Amino acid sequence: MLYRIGPNRWSTRPPGEEPRPRGPYIISDTMEPTEQVDGNFYTSKSKFRAVGRALGLTEVGNEKPKPKVRSTDQRAHKEARQRDIKTALEKFKAL
Repeated sequence: MLYRIGPNRWSTRPPGEEPRPRGPYIISDTMEPTEQVDGNFYTSKSKFRAVGRALGLTEVGNEKPKPKVRSTDQRAHKEARQRDIKTALEKFKAL
């Protein structure tokens, strides 16, 4: 339900109702016992990830892909494009 709180202003909260207090969002470090590739079970996310990093593993979703370089941003491509545009303009002006 929408409540009018002013000219052209609407809210889902009834007028006079206090806003809900907001606190910090906390993500727990605990998890269900999960086996890592070293054969041990871990209940702490940070220890589980530390062992994985130490073993050279990549946690899915946390990898950072290298930024893609567009071929059109390379200097040789820019110069070739400018040269092609220049010759096209010269041909057009010669008509």
